[in-house]
Amino acid sequence: MLNMDFLKEVLIDSKNLDWQASPMAGVWRKPLAREEAERGHATSIVKYEAGSFFRSHPHPGGEEIFVIRGTFSDESGDYHAGSYFRNPPGTSHAPHSESGCELFVKLHQFDVNDREQVFIDTNAFLQSEINFHLLHVHEKESVYWIKLTQTSDLSRLYEKTEGNKSIEILMLKGKLSYQHNMLNEESWFRCHDFKADLLNIEASAILLCKIGHF
Repeated sequence: MLNMDFLKEVLIDSKNLDWQASPMAGVWRKPLAREEAERGHATSIVKYEAGSFFRSHPHPGGEEIFVIRGTFSDESGDYHAGSYFRNPPGTSHAPHSESGCELFVKLHQFDVNDREQVFIDTNAFLQSEINFHLLHVHEKESVYWIKLTQTSDLSRLYEKTEGNKSIEILMLKGKLSYQHNMLNEESWFRCHDFKADLLNIEASAILLCKIGHF
């Protein structure tokens, strides 16, 4: 339905997309990839207006979320900006936001054997001297929170992508370039044949990076 050919390179500046209404009032979406209208594989930027909510619902294919701004909540508690969490297949919840929030959301993309519940506050990494922070790994898929300066050594990224060329990047801050593409803040980039030596750091950057996901 939308960007479901995983052999095609995709770059979307999500800031330039219009918000689209979801089935629940006050919840808006910017679809980045989608298999069907309201089910199946989906990657989106989602906005909850203050006081908005979704009724309790299951995620048979799992749910992966990064809170870009604001505070997102469900029965398990509050997730502030910088929170990364994974709800594995078979879990359910009733999400809401009292003050409003924006999220990066991936639905129905878990391996059937990936059953780990994950919650990580990436704000703890902001002052770290370590550039690459592993958030989750399952078989060939790995998820990293990465902080780069213009003098950062990218050799670790070369190593991580050497044997598995598929990569997905959400730019949280800063600017990178890849060949003729400019990856700005809140850009989403997906590439099946990534060549790390073509990546350049144009300005200090923070990104969410998935390797071997597809």
